[in-house]
Amino acid sequence: MKTYTHILFDLDHTLWDFEKNSEETLYTLYEQFELASFGKFDSNSFYRKYKFVNTRLWDLYNKGQIKQAELRESRFLKTLTGLGLEPHEVPQGISEAYLDLCPTKTAVFPFAFEVLDYLQPKYGLHILTNGFKDAQHVKITASKLHSYFREVVTSDCCGFKKPDRRMFEYLLDRISVKPENCLMVGDNYECDIEGARDAGIDQVFFNPEKIKKRRSLKPTYEIHCLSQLKEML
Repeated sequence: MKTYTHILFDLDHTLWDFEKNSEETLYTLYEQFELASFGKFDSNSFYRKYKFVNTRLWDLYNKGQIKQAELRESRFLKTLTGLGLEPHEVPQGISEAYLDLCPTKTAVFPFAFEVLDYLQPKYGLHILTNGFKDAQHVKITASKLHSYFREVVTSDCCGFKKPDRRMFEYLLDRISVKPENCLMVGDNYECDIEGARDAGIDQVFFNPEKIKKRRSLKPTYEIHCLSQLKEML
């Protein structure tokens, strides 16, 4: 294995367990906004529909086809109207309540702290995320990840989104490091793996679900558990 000096991490779905934290938040909102009173869907249907809608909106956002405001404003509207509510029935403030509560959740992936404790003395650690600055900094602080990372670069603070190589280059310029000395760890094949490759950075594809998909090029490495980073580095 090459000798690296800096490790770049994605945040959501890689260190911070987005699915678990979002699920807890959505079940809370279902109760808080008394969505059962409409008699059209249960809490599980609400969670599944939101997950479906949010995933597709984030895909459009990552591709530059929608803006941050549209993503945030439309996901609950699309979710709840898709479940049978009229637009005027969508509770006021539910989107804001999600944005306030979800980032405060603290679930991280198994072995996250153990691996970061192992890596921190050996490498410069940094976060590179397409998530929004206000939410990402709350997540990192609430989940006690903040002390591990020297730089946290979000798409809205640098003006570019992964997989745009300019986002990776923005971070490299800030830390004055060559791409060949860095390793990117992330779960999103297009954003993290292809983006890092285009920037000349080796990649670790974090694939805990062991999803198989046809790819024109393989990542430099692939892992299914964060603990495998200790074996590699």
